[in-house]
Amino acid sequence: MKRTLLAMALALAGLMPLAHADVSDGHALPPGISWQQGDVPAAFARAKAENKPVFLYWGAVWCPPCNQVKSTIFNRPDFIAATRQFVPVYLDGDSENAQQLGEKFKVRGYPTMILFRPDGAEITRLPGEVDPERYLRTLQLGLTAVKPVKALLTDALAGNTLAAADWQLLADYAWDVDRGQLLPEQDVPATLAQLAERVPAEPAAVATRLQLKALAALAGEKAPPTFDKRQARGRLLRVLADDKLSRANADVVIYAASDALKLLGDDAALRQAFDAQLKKLEADSTLSWSDRLGAASTLLSLYKQQHPKQPLPAGLVADVKAKATEADKASANPYQRQAVITAAGELLSDAGLLDESDTLLKGELKTSHAPYYHMLILASNAKERGDKAAALDWYQKAYQASEGQATRLQWGASYVSNAVELAPQDAGRIELAASEVFADAGKSGSAFYERSRRSLEKVAGRLKTWNQDGKHADAVGRLAGQLNGVCEKLSAEDAQKPVCDGLVKELKS
Repeated sequence: MKRTLLAMALALAGLMPLAHADVSDGHALPPGISWQQGDVPAAFARAKAENKPVFLYWGAVWCPPCNQVKSTIFNRPDFIAATRQFVPVYLDGDSENAQQLGEKFKVRGYPTMILFRPDGAEITRLPGEVDPERYLRTLQLGLTAVKPVKALLTDALAGNTLAAADWQLLADYAWDVDRGQLLPEQDVPATLAQLAERVPAEPAAVATRLQLKALAALAGEKAPPTFDKRQARGRLLRVLADDKLSRANADVVIYAASDALKLLGDDAALRQAFDAQLKKLEADSTLSWSDRLGAASTLLSLYKQQHPKQPLPAGLVADVKAKATEADKASANPYQRQAVITAAGELLSDAGLLDESDTLLKGELKTSHAPYYHMLILASNAKERGDKAAALDWYQKAYQASEGQATRLQWGASYVSNAVELAPQDAGRIELAASEVFADAGKSGSAFYERSRRSLEKVAGRLKTWNQDGKHADAVGRLAGQLNGVCEKLSAEDAQKPVCDGLVKELKS
């Protein structure tokens, strides 16, 4: 009893993270914050009246990184205290008109977090993959910024002098979810490379961060622009030789390692430096379990990259099993488990431990607030075994269990796509699955915006491929007629109508 009272007192005093709400329904909001849920226009009206910025969170209940943010950032007393400085808006991707708003604000990937001025001008996009301390520092910089990031980028490229805090905002901007807000997506790597050469040498931490972000962006390109590989390799080696710098930039070290090695040349010195730091990050208790599992996954990926088609060493396999077990035992609250168990299940699968992955994921199905996400990994495991029937069964179960407008369309598109791939002869299954997806589209008010639009485009594309020899013309014709019925209910002024009509035309072509 004394411990309970003490814990409550500390929480109320803001000295420890608040307990998580019961999220068994999948849509509970992180507690302690006065979220404005879904109604974005009302949030901006309130912000204007109170002269406060708007903090927009865009996510989904099933999304592992979203649950990671909820379990490591939104529950922190310092973040909760910071929310008094702005109007926090919680926009679930499945809420009414969420996908339409997503298109308006140029947000797609979950999670995306944006800070706006009271008048609606965007200040910055916050990175969701970094540790809480960096996130909160970036948030505070955004709240006190004189200029939005877009203006800072223009100044930096023009050679104008920027304050250290301005360079920090550019370095920690969420470039991976910019979606053309600052510049065309294809120009991001080259622009980051320019900024990496223009950033002042001091503060060194800011320069290093921006240079690493530039390298990560270049490494993710199929045909990166010309840059000084020798200089980039030297900078990277200096970071990997420094434990403090590597920890401060753990997100880049963990998640860009494989691409960076392919880009810069897979030499022994660079590989050994990555291996050494990844092992330290994997064991770093100050990192979230999702990131520690990410480090383990990258170590596994680098080994497989260097030793293709060779059996994994017994010691490496044992390490993977031990790390997954440890992460499972250490993860308590539902938000954390949604992020960690999926990562652990995928890690086990990547190590060839499909049975162990299945056991872990199946054990979570009754308690997870989004079991349909785990079912997709179970389907992938069955697919890896070559068990097409079991894989399709899991894809179907995942779709049937999924909830929410956009989520059902996304999971339905996955089911249709895999049915076409794994059982193209099963015309009845494919037609029924696609018909259910189009029925879901007819129930949604924003089925032809953003993520939902892309899901329906995927279904139409897969059906067209399935019918490329004309053998399934009757089934596809019926489906085109069903979708056309959805289109006919849209008014001529609705921006969704030409999108819908275009999909019908594609099916009929």
